[in-house]
Amino acid sequence: MPITYTKHTLEKLESVLKDQHYQLRYEKGNFKTAACVLDQSKVIVINRFSTLESKINELSQLLLKIPLDENVLNDKQKQFLYTLKQFTLLL
Repeated sequence: MPITYTKHTLEKLESVLKDQHYQLRYEKGNFKTAACVLDQSKVIVINRFSTLESKINELSQLLLKIPLDENVLNDKQKQFLYTLKQFTLLL
């Protein structure tokens, strides 16, 4: 099942990151990437002017790269992450 590029999907990604104690900030700037993690401070900065598709792609790639504590996730979030990983494997 492919990932959908909707506001709801973005909210799911934001929810998982919030539960992992990451601070998500939408800022304007001249950086080309849509997201970056600042050192060890667990802050993710997203370019405010990026498209919805770009924001979802960057956050999903970050979720696959960062270490996650699955004990704090609920069942829906775990299923969402599993779907995200399966979709990435298909690509």
